[in-house]
Amino acid sequence: MDRKGKPLSETVWTRMDRKAGAVIELTIRQLRHRISTWVVLGVGVLLMALLLIFYIDSVRESFEPIDNDGDSEDNDGDGYPMGQERKYGTPDWNSDLYPGASVFIPESDIDWNDADRTQFGNKSWEGSAFFEASWVDDQYAGEWWDSHVDWKLNQEGIPELTDCSDWELEEIIEAIWADACDLGDDDGDGMTTYYVAGKWRGEGVATVPEDYYLSWGFWTEEVYVEPDPPEMYINEDGIDCFDGLILRGPGWEDSRVDCPSEARISGSHGFDDDGDCLAANEGNGDDDNGNGVICDVQWIASNGVVTRIEADDLVDEDPDEQEYIGELGHRTFVIAVGKMAFVILLGLFIPLFLSLGLVRDETENGTLHLLLSKPIHRAEFIIYRLMGYLAVSGSYVIGLSLVVGLISSILGPGDQIIRFSDIPVWIGIGAATTLVLAAYGSMFNAMGLISPKYGVYLCIVFGIWEFMMGSFSILNPNWTVASVSISHWALQMIDAVVLLAWPDTIQWAEMDRAFEIDSGLSVFWQPPVHTLGTASAGIALLNSLVVLLLVSVVWIFIAKSVFSRREIM
Repeated sequence: MDRKGKPLSETVWTRMDRKAGAVIELTIRQLRHRISTWVVLGVGVLLMALLLIFYIDSVRESFEPIDNDGDSEDNDGDGYPMGQERKYGTPDWNSDLYPGASVFIPESDIDWNDADRTQFGNKSWEGSAFFEASWVDDQYAGEWWDSHVDWKLNQEGIPELTDCSDWELEEIIEAIWADACDLGDDDGDGMTTYYVAGKWRGEGVATVPEDYYLSWGFWTEEVYVEPDPPEMYINEDGIDCFDGLILRGPGWEDSRVDCPSEARISGSHGFDDDGDCLAANEGNGDDDNGNGVICDVQWIASNGVVTRIEADDLVDEDPDEQEYIGELGHRTFVIAVGKMAFVILLGLFIPLFLSLGLVRDETENGTLHLLLSKPIHRAEFIIYRLMGYLAVSGSYVIGLSLVVGLISSILGPGDQIIRFSDIPVWIGIGAATTLVLAAYGSMFNAMGLISPKYGVYLCIVFGIWEFMMGSFSILNPNWTVASVSISHWALQMIDAVVLLAWPDTIQWAEMDRAFEIDSGLSVFWQPPVHTLGTASAGIALLNSLVVLLLVSVVWIFIAKSVFSRREIM
């Protein structure tokens, strides 16, 4: 009995409950008997089954190590991999220069204004000079000799060149380049003098004309260097400081080092294990991260979590992916499936097929007049219809997310049978998708009322827009235009849930990016941006929740306004 003595079965609230229950039950029954409902839900199940098959196949498949930095390749075909050529300082684009090959060592030169303009020796020369030769060479090979002088030696080894003994000096200089001419034995010592301009190798006295230049040097003797096997340059530069991994470097003995605190994580931890950074810049190494330490990796942490990793060039560039790819791949799978499969695909297609005609179809079928003959407000009717739709679609996506999450958590990396840390993420994915279903359902239902004939086309256009904005939000959540879409806020909700459930995801994403492991985690996940300047995942989650609920309420109000002014036939 209530305070007026009426039975509880006759109170206003009980009658409202009866109306709500009746409309919701009717909606569920109608959706349950539609073929389109089972087709859409069945396609969703098949999609998840297919994704799980791919995941199971990737887990069972043996992992082939990847040469992240490409230094196991031999680009110039000289038999030496790039990593070995870097250590010896030889280029990997010139097959004539390789470890142990003869190389040119510059010695000195005569500049255009030097006082002493004569040099004697057995050298490799480049420039212009009057050369009194006792011996010249005509065997040249290699890129350095691209414009060498052709001495045209006869069978006795004597050059047969153009006679320029009676030419003027200006005429000789103007006519001769990358060539030589014969000036004869001008001093009677039995040795011929030549005017030479270009590159040549020989022994003699070189006299440089005024205002001209000559440099010289020698080639080292070639020695044999055993080519390293290409496999030596795969996984050769491991990440040196991370939880439970081995720290290597000068002054350290190989040992397992944990970095649980910010004090231990922050700072310089990397080391150039393979030596290619230390060999760069003529053995001076690189300090690209600008921390004053040559060839290292700077780990930057905040509140005990790594937020940025800055590596010097050629340091930790080829880690052993097997140590990290399991965890990175698993997180990438969870986040990618949650965003692409649940929010963007199921979140769009389920409302498009199930919510568009929630009220419109009853009007066209003539059953709306019977449904509204009872004392029920039209706004209530819309809300109850949406609640029935959400009872079907929401329970479906939450149940599906938990099933997929349970299977993937059993198959995922780790010592436990089930990765219990995954469960909050999958619950968050199901909740975010349910809020998307509510927002899109309210919107599509309103569009069906606004334009019963063309509403479906409006929904399709809007669906394409949402798909595009969702894709852009994954790649760049900071893009302002994407923030006006529903999918953007749902994806932000998943990003926030991931950070709350797995606080070290920032660290894993930075490792993926900095060391080019290429798992895709740094593509599919980024820290949430709508934190009101607090960098708090909880604030971002609350903001996304409020926006999605507000969108649903606004579209329900629009649908109610349109529906209230429509005459029921």
